[in-house]
Amino acid sequence: MSIELTEKAASEVLSIIKQQQEQNGDGEPKPMFLRVGVKGGGCSGFSYTLDVTENSGEEDDRWNVHGIDVICDSRSLMYLKGTVVDFKDGLMGRGFVFSNPNATSSCGCGSSFNA
Repeated sequence: MSIELTEKAASEVLSIIKQQQEQNGDGEPKPMFLRVGVKGGGCSGFSYTLDVTENSGEEDDRWNVHGIDVICDSRSLMYLKGTVVDFKDGLMGRGFVFSNPNATSSCGCGSSFNA
């Protein structure tokens, strides 16, 4: 497994997937994936991306974590290998938090990093 989700993050993702499947409302729910990736930008060089999608490509690595099919393209995976995604819900806000062992530095908000 290359990228791990905590149980709390997995629970939040499953809730988002369920909401999106209910909104489609066209009978049988379609398979949904959690796409984890990186893109250039942010205050430290790379920004994390998370997306719930129905689309998976041949170039995507794919594995299951806590019942969620996680996908990641190979370019992003080299920056994210060993990363743990958690979900925080507190007074200072709520959202997904990345703990990336490949990051040499990160910004104060935790949404971007340098490797």
